[in-house]
Amino acid sequence: MARHLITSAIPYINGIKHLGNLVGSQLPADLFARYQRARGNEVLFLCATDEHGTPAELAAAKAGKPVAEYCAEMHEVQSRIAEGFRLSFDHFGRSSSPQNHKLTQHFAGVLAERGLIREVSETQMYSPTDGRYLPDRYIEGTCPNCGFEDARGDQCDNCTKQLDPVELINPRSVISGATDLEMRETKHLYLCQSQMKDQLESWIDTREGWPVLTTSIAKKWLNDGDGLQDRGITRDLDWGIPVKKGDEDWPGMEGKVFYVWFDAPIEYIACAQEWVDAGKGDDWARWWRTDKGAEDVTYTQFMGKDNVPFHTLSFPATILGSGEPWKLVDYIKSFNYLNYDGGQFSTSRGRGVFMDQALEILPADYWRWWLLSHAPESSDAEFTWENFQSSVNKDLADVLGNFASRVTKFCRSKFGEVVPEGGSTGEREAQLVADLTAKIREYEEHMAHAEVRKSATALRAAWVLGNEYLQDAAPWSTFKTDPETAAAQIRLALNVIRLYAVISQPFIPDASAQLLEALKTDDDSWPDDVPAALTSLPAGHAFTVPDVTFRKITDDEREDWQARFAGKRD
Repeated sequence: MARHLITSAIPYINGIKHLGNLVGSQLPADLFARYQRARGNEVLFLCATDEHGTPAELAAAKAGKPVAEYCAEMHEVQSRIAEGFRLSFDHFGRSSSPQNHKLTQHFAGVLAERGLIREVSETQMYSPTDGRYLPDRYIEGTCPNCGFEDARGDQCDNCTKQLDPVELINPRSVISGATDLEMRETKHLYLCQSQMKDQLESWIDTREGWPVLTTSIAKKWLNDGDGLQDRGITRDLDWGIPVKKGDEDWPGMEGKVFYVWFDAPIEYIACAQEWVDAGKGDDWARWWRTDKGAEDVTYTQFMGKDNVPFHTLSFPATILGSGEPWKLVDYIKSFNYLNYDGGQFSTSRGRGVFMDQALEILPADYWRWWLLSHAPESSDAEFTWENFQSSVNKDLADVLGNFASRVTKFCRSKFGEVVPEGGSTGEREAQLVADLTAKIREYEEHMAHAEVRKSATALRAAWVLGNEYLQDAAPWSTFKTDPETAAAQIRLALNVIRLYAVISQPFIPDASAQLLEALKTDDDSWPDDVPAALTSLPAGHAFTVPDVTFRKITDDEREDWQARFAGKRD
């Protein structure tokens, strides 16, 4: 049994996420986790809410609540929505947890002892109007790189360039809109990433098969311009993990907290500790410490491309720099952006369909299928209502749902709600078994490498094989002259439905469960032996005709949703 540690980039606490956030990390991570479990492997799938930094403070202030209370409430909201989308986290933690406080402070202390943290006196934006220093996300302005007018002080959403607030053109305070900003001196801690450039580059070169998107972004930050720069890891904020050197106070750093991008990835490890402390697991170290059993773990991370620099450079710098035996990531699956109907999704600007709204419209499987089958792997993708309607109607309703409905209803009308006996299969049935075997092996190969769209294409192709067989075999015609052969055809077709339920589960878990329930079987074993799997339901086995597995989206509904979600959210 292989062991797979899987983490999704942790979503910010500031509000409900949109579909672009979902498909960029959590959903493909869930697909991979479900697949590995289905193959009998041991999986620890972790995610959490990212609760520190300015987004949390700003969102709490907007909601008129203390930031700790706001974060606790939003964690519950995001947890509930994750369950709604059937995200199968083993634990959904919080970066504000005591475990992450302690571990972050530990890493800072060890890095300081190893000479990888330096203290820097610097000037920082100060707003007299607001009476406070303004960390990067409290400042917006025009990007000096691409001219985007709403770039944040740490990064431009448009071109993804990492920024320093002083680089912004016409900077303004996010809190008050004040433009009378001035530079004042303050002290901060920097992680000496530049000292680790060669070590990081050598490590990246040992990673096998990484997506071009991942390695190209990492290499760009390593080598472009002046190369890898040291990175500030503290901020002048009230909310966050207090700066400490392990358990000790850090002279001169009183009142400061660690930068969210320093503590957020460390939460992956802390989340495993939370998992154990919540009584869900018994040994987090065997997943994260190579001296405690993690040397045989395959660790895969899922994230959007904007998170790649931190996961390929900053977090590995923390891990490698500590000199301690922590598990490093083996594979980083990164995604481009999913755009919305001619523009960008944006949580902060309220554009696009948000996760709670999506679940109000249609069940999770409809969204899971479209998003995964259109995952923005090789390039940015775009959500349009026309494409969504077409994909749901053709793939889910016409191909998969139609097959299950036709087979079970025909069987009920001619043989009753029981797998029919008698008859024998012939060349066409043997061809179906051979074709399904080949397609499932292809599907497995794509899934093993987290090739999301290719996996969806192979799965749909497997569904199509059943429909093509039904058209060729035409049991409704066969029955008129040879009911015995028709019985054998339908017996095979019923077993194909069970096969589809099993292999489709990582994509559409609710539909899979519904079909298995209708077939009155809890046998969800993976079809390593496809011919044997297609005899799983024996003659005489009772079933019921399932409810409509997937309904079609009407033109009226599509038009209504297009108008309702025109990119604005109150």
